[in-house]
Amino acid sequence: MSGNTNRLDWVDTAKGLSIILVVMMHSAYGVGEETGGAGYLHYVIAWATPFRMPEFFLISGLFLSQVIGRDWLRFSDRRVIHYFYFYALWAVLQIVFKVGLGTGEPLSAASGIAWAIIEPYGVLWFIYMLAVFSLAAKLLHEFKVKHWLVLAAGAALQIAPIQVGSDLVDKFAEYFVYFYAGYALAPQIFRIVDWAQRHVLVSIAALGVYAIANALLVFGGGFRMLPIHVEMGFAGLPGLHLALAGIGSVSLCVLAALLSKLPVMDWLRWLGARSIVVYLSFTIPMAATRVLLLKLGVTNDTSVLSTVVFAVALASPLILYWFIRKTGMGRFLFERPARAHLSGAPGSRGYMAKPAAAPAE
Repeated sequence: MSGNTNRLDWVDTAKGLSIILVVMMHSAYGVGEETGGAGYLHYVIAWATPFRMPEFFLISGLFLSQVIGRDWLRFSDRRVIHYFYFYALWAVLQIVFKVGLGTGEPLSAASGIAWAIIEPYGVLWFIYMLAVFSLAAKLLHEFKVKHWLVLAAGAALQIAPIQVGSDLVDKFAEYFVYFYAGYALAPQIFRIVDWAQRHVLVSIAALGVYAIANALLVFGGGFRMLPIHVEMGFAGLPGLHLALAGIGSVSLCVLAALLSKLPVMDWLRWLGARSIVVYLSFTIPMAATRVLLLKLGVTNDTSVLSTVVFAVALASPLILYWFIRKTGMGRFLFERPARAHLSGAPGSRGYMAKPAAAPAE
């Protein structure tokens, strides 16, 4: 196995772990909001809170160096328009489904679609911010701003209590540092992972120490588990939260690298390679399953309901993806067609872009 292939394997495995945590969180919190209780998945998510989204952004920045030097047309087509295409498509679909069909008020749906242009919509905020972060990183690259300066500024933004009420501003302040760290510190991250794969027992021991320390900091010092939110203990303190997010993100990369060496875990790599497919489309089956289960009244147990909703939400997008690949119907849902490329960019003349689920490059 070549070094590049090995790297892609563990990156996809890390994405697989990340998308599982994301779907788990939304499934658990959605059920918790309806039942007013917290199940065991809530506590798993609480433990992962410091690094759950930071790791996803760090992974997304790892291969930015391979494209950031391209001209503006090619870069924008690959790292900005690419994400905005899927964001716009799925934002419209979700708003029509949840607002238009859910309330029977087309004007409210139209207003929601218009607002989604300037404010990231729902869970799709991650896709929106990937485009924004890519654009910001390109601008900083063009102006030759030093990596250390950007990382310092990003860290300051993350530590500062910035809550202006705009998700675009608040999410940028909270998460840009992790995306940029994935880009700027990629060589160091790859070296850590390579070392960990050569020293398996030491790495496993280090991961165990980290897992315990993270749990003590999350669940100690004022921790509160709410049905739709978690208030971390010491781990929520400014500065310490940033440090735990960075350490946790790298630790998850190390864990993914170790798991990727096990043939029995190849399903996790496969899932990670299609993580964007899941991210784009899991909310609709998740919401539908939750509503159906609650109406049937089979059980009010938050843990049971959360587990079923989580399983359906994770599996449904993959079934849809399989159906599309088999039939060729609806390929535009997960593959950007030629007409959605910038004129003059690769793909603008009959080229079918590779699936959105392909690892970021």
